[in-house]
Amino acid sequence: MKAIERYRLRLQRKRFLVRSWRKSRALELAVDRTSGIRRGDVLCFLTLRNEQVRLPYLLSYYRDRGVGHFLIVDNNSTDGLREYLIEQPDCSVWTTNAGYKAARFGMDWMNFLLGRYGHGHWCLTIDADEFLVYPFCDTRSLPALTYWLQASAIRSFGAMLVDMYPKGPMDAQTYRAGQDPFEIASWFDPGNYTINRNRLYYNLWIQGGPRARVFFRDAPAKAPALNKIPLVHWDRRYVYASSTHALLPRGLNLVYDEWGGEKASGCLLHAKFLSTFAGKAEEELQRRQHYAGSREYRAYHDRLRDNPDLWTRWSERYINWRQLETLGLMSKGNWA
Repeated sequence: MKAIERYRLRLQRKRFLVRSWRKSRALELAVDRTSGIRRGDVLCFLTLRNEQVRLPYLLSYYRDRGVGHFLIVDNNSTDGLREYLIEQPDCSVWTTNAGYKAARFGMDWMNFLLGRYGHGHWCLTIDADEFLVYPFCDTRSLPALTYWLQASAIRSFGAMLVDMYPKGPMDAQTYRAGQDPFEIASWFDPGNYTINRNRLYYNLWIQGGPRARVFFRDAPAKAPALNKIPLVHWDRRYVYASSTHALLPRGLNLVYDEWGGEKASGCLLHAKFLSTFAGKAEEELQRRQHYAGSREYRAYHDRLRDNPDLWTRWSERYINWRQLETLGLMSKGNWA
């Protein structure tokens, strides 16, 4: 049975690769600066729609941590995002009006760009509201992390998504372009998480935090997954199989130690719950381009009517990566 399972997963990986090339026909090149990519550059890949307000800080954050080039798909934005990105000297941009859902929620586009431009590079695949925190990130760059990972024969780096939120209603403080979102959304749940292991893909499945506690309180098993594998030393044979939650070959999903030790891991600070959130939730609910008929956005929409405060007396204010390690949400492993 295991041999049959491995064979089926190889076929699935090949189907995803073929599918990514087919779906890439919907991408129109807006500006190509990939000739400036240097050997050893850490590359960042994103699919975006109407995120212009978030991009100034996001680009600055990852530039400061050593990302060499951004490869971005703009999915029919109407807020000036495309024009803004074209002006950025370290961004290559593709546009498409095709359906996000029909492209496996953008992963077909990402797999294509990863395969074409990411081969041999450490590649970071994120959303516009995700900010990677890793061991020693206050003193060491992403290239320093990837150098150590590669020297340690580690091909992929896991990170738990940590939902950040303000104290008080989300619309109480207006988020401005270029602002550090964690000046507003500075709180998180230090516990309240469940972890299971996926038998087929070998990845961990993590749920919980404020979304399970508030938006999915009646059905926490349906809360969004918090496990991610955003940083991978890419090979053109690889694919993301389920967003950035799981990869093929499935050995890339073993970003944890089964024998009592600890592998190095990080956290993705998730700056979703800002003043922009209600409008974004309404837009995505109307578009119905997200997983399970936009079930997640229906849950947001229903609870946002009450203008909820995600903060509780158990909430913890974010300080630094060492705090997250102390809480067991990430680990420096044996990286000293």
